Amino acid sequence: MSDASSIHPVDERLPTGRLATLGIQHVLVMYGGAVAVPLIVGRALQLSPQDVAFLISADLFVCGIVTIIQSLGFGRHVGIRLPVMMGVTFASVGPMVSMANAVPGIEGARMIFGAIIGAGFIALLLAPVMGRLLRFFPPIVTGTIILVIGVSLMRVGINWIFGNPFGPTAPKLVDPAHSEWLAQMKTLAEAGGPAVPDGLALAPSVPNPIYAEPGHIALSALVLVSILLIARFGRGLISNIAVLCGVIIGCLAASILGMMHFDRVSDAGWFAVVTPLHFGMPIFDPVLIATMTLVMIVVMIESTGMFLALGEITGRQVSQQQLTAGLRVDGIGTMIGGLFNTFPYTSFSQNVGLVGVTGVKSRHVCVAGGVIMIVLGLIPKMGALVEAVPTFVLGGAGLVMFGMVAATGVRILSTVDFKSSRNNLFIVAVSVGFGLIPLLAPNYLMWMPHAIHPIIESGIVLASIAAVVLNAFFNGVRFEQASAIDAARLADSH
Repeated sequence: MSDASSIHPVDERLPTGRLATLGIQHVLVMYGGAVAVPLIVGRALQLSPQDVAFLISADLFVCGIVTIIQSLGFGRHVGIRLPVMMGVTFASVGPMVSMANAVPGIEGARMIFGAIIGAGFIALLLAPVMGRLLRFFPPIVTGTIILVIGVSLMRVGINWIFGNPFGPTAPKLVDPAHSEWLAQMKTLAEAGGPAVPDGLALAPSVPNPIYAEPGHIALSALVLVSILLIARFGRGLISNIAVLCGVIIGCLAASILGMMHFDRVSDAGWFAVVTPLHFGMPIFDPVLIATMTLVMIVVMIESTGMFLALGEITGRQVSQQQLTAGLRVDGIGTMIGGLFNTFPYTSFSQNVGLVGVTGVKSRHVCVAGGVIMIVLGLIPKMGALVEAVPTFVLGGAGLVMFGMVAATGVRILSTVDFKSSRNNLFIVAVSVGFGLIPLLAPNYLMWMPHAIHPIIESGIVLASIAAVVLNAFFNGVRFEQASAIDAARLADSH
């Protein structure tokens, strides 16, 4: 008969009621971040609302599956067996949005999922040798990359508030009178009149009444202020889910004002199986796979620090074998994500922080959270409800979520020695500059080979390459475990 006191807190099995309550707590903490990525990518791909809702359901479903694999473990070689909640990493958003902008629609989705599956497979192969790659990613590199990720994503949050630069919410529209004139000129050309030059297009010149609408800005401000007030005055769980609460307040206000509609929610079913390859067979493009593989390497570096920090929090030392087993799940989860029409997965740092705050170290709590996520993914109404949230409501939350990612990069960089090593300033300065090139000069690559566009049109990838190369040039390559743990403790916002 085993002594209950000999059971490590990580392996403790709690009563069912408490397990469910704590599992819901973990789900609430990660929910806002979990659904943000499918919303961003789905709308960047210009998918139908039904397809975006499907992406959200698939994401929740796979979040649950990968969380169970990671926390519960399968055999000795798969799963870290610590309290870990897995979710989509924001590090992948920039490259995926670039791919979506280049090739929108179903074909673009198939290319993205092909890149994700390929990168997940390579990550699975790299897991045992990640220890040798850590030396290339000290805090000055990871902090810079995360800073650029946050800055890149801020554009998404700002466009959610005011409107996208192109399309129906663009700042300006083509003057209807000009469109009518061009149509008349084409009719005359067909009748034997002067030919209209091929490719002639009219420039937008009329202000768009729905761009930066004051009512939309006011609701975004309401969400932002609500989040800040809840974060300032809330306690415990309420403070931890300030972003989710702010979005709910914004949705209530939008509903009262008639700005949020639930037609598609009522049409959606209560249960549906999430099917793999919903958009067809993935397209495996080597350049896109290489781009996403670089993202996965960064993700696995973050996961390494996260696992080491979590081992200290829970009092269970993480061996090299366990570390490799945990990193394998990053690769396996990403492959599963690609197959089920969703995205790359990593441990959610907010939930690692929650373990430290609550003091509950049982991995079975996260297993329960995984089961809850699977159930939510099987309810299409949940995906449709999230998809129905107006973008201007999400904008207020986006400023916080994506700004916190950038702030996290700054916090990690705060651990770097800039006083005695002035060269570290050059690393950050030049890398951030490279990261901003696609944001400020998106057409800079117009004369470069099209095959490399997916790599060089992502500021995150450019910043990553610059930071790694410059760090190796100025500082050499070495790995300090303590620095990785300190950086992971600070990475609580992505």
